Amino acid sequence: MYRSLVFPGFFISERMRIILFTGKGGVGKTTIAAATAIKTSGQGLRTLIISTDPAHSLSDALGYHLGPEPMEVRDNLYAQELDVYYSMQKYWQNIRELMLTVFRWQGVEKVLAEEMSAIPGMEEASAFLWIEKYYQEQFYDLIVIDSAPTGETLTLLTLPQVTKWWAIKALPLQRFAVRNIGKVARLATGIPVDKGYEELENIFGKLESIQKIFADHEICSIRLVTNPEKMVINESKRAYTYLNLYGYNVDAVIINRILEAEGEGSVFSNYIKSQKKYLADIEDNFSDLPVFKIIHQGEEVFGIEKLSKFADLLYRDSDPGAVLHNESPYQLDEIKNGYLLKIKLPFLKEKNFSINKYGDEIVIQIDNRRKNIFLPRFVKLYQLSSHNYQAPWLHVTLEK
Repeated sequence: MYRSLVFPGFFISERMRIILFTGKGGVGKTTIAAATAIKTSGQGLRTLIISTDPAHSLSDALGYHLGPEPMEVRDNLYAQELDVYYSMQKYWQNIRELMLTVFRWQGVEKVLAEEMSAIPGMEEASAFLWIEKYYQEQFYDLIVIDSAPTGETLTLLTLPQVTKWWAIKALPLQRFAVRNIGKVARLATGIPVDKGYEELENIFGKLESIQKIFADHEICSIRLVTNPEKMVINESKRAYTYLNLYGYNVDAVIINRILEAEGEGSVFSNYIKSQKKYLADIEDNFSDLPVFKIIHQGEEVFGIEKLSKFADLLYRDSDPGAVLHNESPYQLDEIKNGYLLKIKLPFLKEKNFSINKYGDEIVIQIDNRRKNIFLPRFVKLYQLSSHNYQAPWLHVTLEK
């Protein structure tokens, strides 16, 4: 975290902060992430904004041609668009050569082998490795991450384990064999097996280290960007539950592209009416979080000047670099025959409520209001067997 001194806008960094923006594709994550970075850099924080989305648009938003290394955009503001192949060339060359050789050895054409040499999850892994590097160096006060859409972001949760499993399965030798004959194999075949495995071991250690940093609520905050539309809201609800269950801190929800009311007969009148309903739904389902709202600007928002004004409208008197909230409303614990889900619902005892499960969704009806909670998909295999309320937590037992 950081603390403010007596002088306005002047900060001393105690520990690097990380803020990750996620949400359904097209909700405006890049605009909001860029605006946040501009505002914190203007407050005196040395800020780096990183785009991890393969469909990079950060260059367009800032109006600068960015590359795979950090570029200084203005005082205290740096920007970077990650490139998985550049990262592999710079940090993972032995692994890349190993993967390429193995695939070519198996008869895969060169172009396809180049593509396949990027291990699944490596895009996200490269982001982790860069951030781990920056965290060790402590040059930046704050890193703002403009992430890929929600689904890709959620792969971060199991990234070290999944990538490790895939890589070991794909490589031709088991670890014990590598330690014993790796150097011989490299000399005989030219495949850098031992070096590749050493690099993998190093990478997995770094991935597990940065995953712990991401799970530290005082260091990392995740902010959900959403629009007042049904499909977008449902994805935000699912992401919110997932992130909390896996120990990540969601500290705010940002509602983007809210349309202002117009006169009767407007072509958008029905859309504005439905937005009002969905805005109430968001505030109800995310009532424990700070909710920021920003109206549609009526134009594209790009360039430092426009983004700076956008940030002022979005955050107003709030500090965008602070931890805005730090409490999880969901807990999922393993029990003998299944799982115990705990949902924080203060004052529920005073209400009439019912609870049902449909697939991977828990539906709680409280008086005339409904709360939908999306769970990990494997929960489809479990049935709702019982529930009880121990203020302020609703305990829901799920069994096979």
